[in-house]
Amino acid sequence: MKSIITSTPLVVVLLGCAIQLVQGEAASPEQLRGIVTNRIEAEYPSLYSIYTNLHAHPELSFMEVKTAALVAGELRRLGFTVTEKVGNTGVVGVLTNGPGPTVLVRADMDGLPIKESSGVPYASTDIVKDLSGKDQPAMHGCAHDTHVTGLIGTARLLVAFKDKWAGTLVLVAQPAEEIVAGARSMLADGLYKRFPKPDFAVALHTFSGIPAGSIGYGEGAFYASVNSVDILVRGVGGHGSRPNTTKDPIVLASQIVLALQTIVSRELKPGTPAVVTVGTIHGGLKRNIISDDVKLELTLRAFDEKVMVQLLASIRRICAGLAQAAGVPEDRMPIITLTPESVHVTDNDSALTRRLSRAFTAWFGTDRVQSREPTTGGEDFSEFGRASHRVPICIWSVGGTAPEKIAESERTGVPVPSNHSATFAPVPEPTLKACITSMTAAVLELMGNMPAAKP
Repeated sequence: MKSIITSTPLVVVLLGCAIQLVQGEAASPEQLRGIVTNRIEAEYPSLYSIYTNLHAHPELSFMEVKTAALVAGELRRLGFTVTEKVGNTGVVGVLTNGPGPTVLVRADMDGLPIKESSGVPYASTDIVKDLSGKDQPAMHGCAHDTHVTGLIGTARLLVAFKDKWAGTLVLVAQPAEEIVAGARSMLADGLYKRFPKPDFAVALHTFSGIPAGSIGYGEGAFYASVNSVDILVRGVGGHGSRPNTTKDPIVLASQIVLALQTIVSRELKPGTPAVVTVGTIHGGLKRNIISDDVKLELTLRAFDEKVMVQLLASIRRICAGLAQAAGVPEDRMPIITLTPESVHVTDNDSALTRRLSRAFTAWFGTDRVQSREPTTGGEDFSEFGRASHRVPICIWSVGGTAPEKIAESERTGVPVPSNHSATFAPVPEPTLKACITSMTAAVLELMGNMPAAKP
């Protein structure tokens, strides 16, 4: 794999508009926004280079060694106290700038085992190792490369304008979001004990479904809870010519798959958001052999933990009932297993979200900032708000698809490539600038010495 390049930030260069401000003279909110915008323009060529290199050379979950080294190097050059290998490959940078609140900013680093076909000139062609040592194609199919670049850009901006904020900034480059393990791993490794405890934790996620450069936010449940479930459907194998002497697990598994689709439509109150998806089905050895078992892999999504409990109970009941109806022996009943690849609802703190949404509107304008419906995607950022002292959290969306593509999709009904698609690649301009601007705006709102955004 090629090495990920680094770039030295222009932290000592003052832009012309900033020079015009007298040392110590307070800038108006409008002046500050203009200064920040100009600084982002100046940093953009370097950040674009970092982004395209990250995109071309992704690393899979808990294998983000070069990406972590890139972040650590950038933060050290900016004066952060940096700790590496937190929760495996995580990076934590701490910068104290006088008395004030502690704000944690999180960016996830890992890519996906997908062969990219986006067609961009910096598309990934890398084959990398996964945790098991298996060679895999890899791509940044969920735009975590924009998150890492955004974190670096935000760090540069906040160091350049240290006179505009006060407090302790904790920047976190998190591994393994795609297998919803990285946040728990960092917390278990003492994130809230070894480092300053945050008063607020914030994050963003680039999303293909809204126009590039736009901001989407929502109070309360913003991402769904996820449970990953394995079902081992067991039968009694035998010769394909004599099914009467067997209990066919493929037939039983097929019945289970269809029955599971009735849980949301027939067991939940109409309008209750939930998903039961059977993602894989593996079974059989040869066309004339009735196998002993079939494995199903499911993902469940809900915004209410009580609904999730109901989904799991229904799955258990359906599997047991159909197996009994098929005459499967008691010692061959289906085995249902919840895997670690599960996560709670990501619940945006209402007061924090309202505060940040007002700040975003001041920075971007009403036409680029809108409330969004919750998504049934999952996010392990939720774990940062579930620790013992219940940190208020907020994660928002940054659009990543060209506005004309969104308009064409609305006109034709053909969806744009989604996150996790082999053809998805965010439009760097203005996506990267929106990531940096929104995160900088959020931190300045929470830590700045400017007046808070008006209701």
